[in-house]
Amino acid sequence: MTIEFLITSLIVVASPGTGALYTLATGFSRGGRSSVVAAFGCMLGIVPHMAAAILGLAALLHTSALAFQVFKYVGVAYLLYMAWKTLQEHGALKVEADNSAQSTLQVITTAILINILNPKLSIFFLAFLPQFISADEAHPLSQMLLLSAVFMLMTFVVFALYGLFAASIRNHVITRPRVLTWMRRTFAGAFAALGAKLAFADR
Repeated sequence: MTIEFLITSLIVVASPGTGALYTLATGFSRGGRSSVVAAFGCMLGIVPHMAAAILGLAALLHTSALAFQVFKYVGVAYLLYMAWKTLQEHGALKVEADNSAQSTLQVITTAILINILNPKLSIFFLAFLPQFISADEAHPLSQMLLLSAVFMLMTFVVFALYGLFAASIRNHVITRPRVLTWMRRTFAGAFAALGAKLAFADR
């Protein structure tokens, strides 16, 4: 565990991305509790990528153009779906006063899918984590699991802070229909832009 790893991880986690965007949108539309649930879901969505890197499946995405393209375009399609749903009054930015079990399940499921359907995360784990594991490390798997756990915890904390900030100014937004409309358009545009960015991403 080095300061370089922590700083690099913080930069990666804090950079705007689909998970952070969804957590912000959830904070605005459903409040602080749901934004923390979204952050937790985004953290859980990292687990398959970590497992893929450990099992070597991420190397397949890195070396196989077909596998990467298939995974990538499924992710692109989901982001465009999120953009379309966000534009709708009863979509991803639907303002809810309560936090029912059903809405909580929807939030965590969406958050998990958003991170699972991002092939760049698997490649990130494949290329990023090994750089911080010494070649003479006696237990490289244990070290990789430790670094992954720290990265996941950092993801949860940063995303939760994003969501709680959004929730703190929520009342100033939902009482202004015009502002809420423009927020829907902004978040929908951001999801679409991230989808387009992923569509043109290389391995």
